[in-house]
Amino acid sequence: MGFADDHLIPLVDKGLGNSAYLLDLGDGRALAMDAGRDLRALRAAAERRRLRIAFAADTHLHADFLSGAVQLGHDTGATILASAAGRRAFDHRGLADGAEVDLGGLTLRALATPGHTDEHLSFLLLDGSRELGVFTGGSLIVNSAARTDLLGSERTEELARAQYRSLKRLAALPDETAVWPTHGAGSFCSAPPGTERTTTIGAQKQANPLLGTPDEDTFVSQLLASLGSYPAYFDRLSEINRRGPALLTEDPVLPALSARQVRALTADGGHVVDVRPAADYAAGHIPGSLSIPLRDQFATWLGWLLPDTAPLAFVTGDGQELSEIVWQSYKIGYERLAGHLAGGMPTWLADGNPQTTTAFVTADRAAGRPYIDVRQESEFTAGHVPGAAHIELGGLAAAADHAPPGPVVACGHGERAMTAASILERAGHRDIAVLAGGPADYAAAQAQRLVQGTEGTRS
Repeated sequence: MGFADDHLIPLVDKGLGNSAYLLDLGDGRALAMDAGRDLRALRAAAERRRLRIAFAADTHLHADFLSGAVQLGHDTGATILASAAGRRAFDHRGLADGAEVDLGGLTLRALATPGHTDEHLSFLLLDGSRELGVFTGGSLIVNSAARTDLLGSERTEELARAQYRSLKRLAALPDETAVWPTHGAGSFCSAPPGTERTTTIGAQKQANPLLGTPDEDTFVSQLLASLGSYPAYFDRLSEINRRGPALLTEDPVLPALSARQVRALTADGGHVVDVRPAADYAAGHIPGSLSIPLRDQFATWLGWLLPDTAPLAFVTGDGQELSEIVWQSYKIGYERLAGHLAGGMPTWLADGNPQTTTAFVTADRAAGRPYIDVRQESEFTAGHVPGAAHIELGGLAAAADHAPPGPVVACGHGERAMTAASILERAGHRDIAVLAGGPADYAAAQAQRLVQGTEGTRS
């Protein structure tokens, strides 16, 4: 059994596409690497092994989640390790390139690897002089490198060139060195699709197209061409992480609200978020509410589509965990959670309030309507319905006035499309249908219609 199997526990956040790591130091202590604010899984893993978290390290000022390092420092006395260049405004051990930290038998060496951010560090784990593995954060990731446009368009190319040099530096490590990235498949910090979340230096030399580019200019062109849109909340989290997220002295909760309180909240500028499955939302929902089904990607779309400055009330369905709403919100800095509608939609209707329905249709019933595809650019490019209008979900609110009347809205399965329909309804659109499925389903239905039409003509 290898070192990683024995001592390193990856903790994957599938929604944000990231991995944190718990490193068992072998003496009852542990190192937490790139831990998020939702520490439930990390703490459970530490408790199973009876470990005290003695070190909490961050590879960079995260833009896609709030760091849990400050909370760990408070709760366990962990020494926080981070780049000295990050100018963090809380107690930590600031590290420069080449600085080493004695972990008690193992050594952690800081490697300056700017690119994803300008203060980015990778952490090389050493057993004596032997390189066991390297925590690469948003530098070298499986078959790619993380995006370089988070500090503004004027610095994107500069940071891409820094990323080139950082990857070359990491590629000089021995081939057998394990690579433990933070960003992985599903991350809007630019990770390609795939199932592998860790790798080795040697494997990346063979498989990573960016490491195979012939020169720096080609690397930069290839990396920049891969950059798509990213959630709006990314633009504010790195500064909160620099200052240090607020400490939590107890687990946050989601209070129960009456229908009257929900009405008052919306009248005062708050938002209602309906977290039920798309089909339940379609069957009946509070007018003006935003559909964001509670699933792994909930935090991403909450942070993309709503401000963090307005109070939020939630409509839930049977069996949905309130704690999941809370922690997905808190991990991206959304703390103005007013509560949840007690009793859900039955309570709302019993109080005499109106509801709105949205058509949720199969592909055979979607024909004849303008087709709006709200998937990401890369998904649309990979294959779409001919003649479809393409408006990414993240930009739909700004483009709602230009949406065609009476559309069918589609994504890959229906969840994002239902969110899109709720945005259009909030903008005043009516007669909206949501496709229960994606482009392949629509194409199959169209093909079947053509076959049926041909057979009808022959008969």
